[in-house]
Amino acid sequence: MRSSRSLGLKLVRALAFVAAMVLLAGSQSASAQDRPNVLFILCDDLRWDALSCSGNKYVKTPNIDRLAKEGVHFQNTFCTTSLCSPSRASILSGLYAHAHGVTNNFTEYPAPLPSFPKLLQAAGYETGYIGKWHMGEDNDEKRPGFDYFATHKGQGKYFDTEFNVDGERKVLPGYYTHVVTDLAADWLQRSRTKPFVLMLGHKAPHSFYFPEKKYEHAFDNVDIQYPDTAFKLDDKPAWIKHRLTTWHGIYGPLFEWRKKFPDTRPEAVKDFAAMTRAYWGTILSVDDSVGRLYALLEKSGQLDNTIFVFMGDNGLLNGEHGMVDKRTMHEASIRIPLIVRYPKLVDPAHPKSVSEQVLTVDMAPSLLELCGSQVPAGLHGRSWKRLVQGGDPDWRRSFFYHYNYEKQFPYTPNVRGVRTAAWKYIHYPHGDGKPDRHMGELYHLSADPEERRNLINDPQHAARIKELQAELQRLTVSTGIVEDKMPLDEGVKAELPDQKIR
Repeated sequence: MRSSRSLGLKLVRALAFVAAMVLLAGSQSASAQDRPNVLFILCDDLRWDALSCSGNKYVKTPNIDRLAKEGVHFQNTFCTTSLCSPSRASILSGLYAHAHGVTNNFTEYPAPLPSFPKLLQAAGYETGYIGKWHMGEDNDEKRPGFDYFATHKGQGKYFDTEFNVDGERKVLPGYYTHVVTDLAADWLQRSRTKPFVLMLGHKAPHSFYFPEKKYEHAFDNVDIQYPDTAFKLDDKPAWIKHRLTTWHGIYGPLFEWRKKFPDTRPEAVKDFAAMTRAYWGTILSVDDSVGRLYALLEKSGQLDNTIFVFMGDNGLLNGEHGMVDKRTMHEASIRIPLIVRYPKLVDPAHPKSVSEQVLTVDMAPSLLELCGSQVPAGLHGRSWKRLVQGGDPDWRRSFFYHYNYEKQFPYTPNVRGVRTAAWKYIHYPHGDGKPDRHMGELYHLSADPEERRNLINDPQHAARIKELQAELQRLTVSTGIVEDKMPLDEGVKAELPDQKIR
């Protein structure tokens, strides 16, 4: 049987050929003056519910809210792998991680693989990328598909990061969110004859969380406790309990907000509260950035001809089930914000909310279609243009999720699962082809959106489990996974990850 890796390589080659055909067909695309610009703002580790337009009682995000009030708010958007690099590669390519090959945080986006910026560049767009790229840990060079590129190695720092600004390395003093917004504003104000695509990758709100000075104490008066689901683990797999005192557990170091750990004392919640307040504080600066760029586009007369996208790459567990970080298939980990403002898609006077399941892999085909460019065949995602404008009776009713165990972060096993609007089934293959060694999980999301009750061992749901297992198998095969190769699960471990990759 063919491995998923070999299938992925063949798919990369096939798509590279398709991309070449798209370039040759560029003359058939819409004329440049009729084509919209794209401003794509991508946040790192932003929870779907960390915005006031999503119901957050404490984090007020008026500028992001304005995009939702004038566009379309996708209420149920998910990543297909809850990890930064794989998710970003899926956004760019429209493919699952097993096909684009970026299955961890240390792998480059394959140079020959098409991406929506690369295809739009070839179709006459001027393209730029500013901020956190996060594919290729030690590489800050310009990547294919972009005319302008300003990034840095690794995670970057909230203050005084060294950037490679289109070939010139220099420390840019100041707070990261403002620095990249300054670069974006300068680039947007350049004189140009082509439509543009600009991707702005914020560091925020990725750990370690450091708000700028004016927001350091914005949430000091908010009482924050561990969520009660952190203590309802009796029906959860044992690995979740083992994770409690690790780098990714609520009793661990909490991204260095807790200096002495593990700490299981009730009063140690103060460290969790401090971490959460700092996380929220970084988001306020992102909202300021959105407002500044919105005003710039409005002043220049480009706002209504710009597809303004605001999105997160993956979700974040903040105490749910006793966990922090991401990687798992629980709702807080996989659900992400997505808001799009574009008057030719949705009239600003009549904003929309979409409840169907939309995925990271849908972004590339959607933006290509909205920009009048041909969408390559063979993508795993699909354009949501029809869904937004008139409804799509053929839209997906389920999707599958996968994550591979990482030796550098040994706190989460291999994860494979399927989600529908009403149900979620998760299992944890060991990686050796033998039966799973971890208990699975089954949640009735319609009745239990916080995933409090694991129904996996309830005999009343045996038929449901078989049905979801069959759907998971169908979905994996449909995306080219004939033989699912994955690393061996070496178990949840207590050691901290290397300082350089945190």
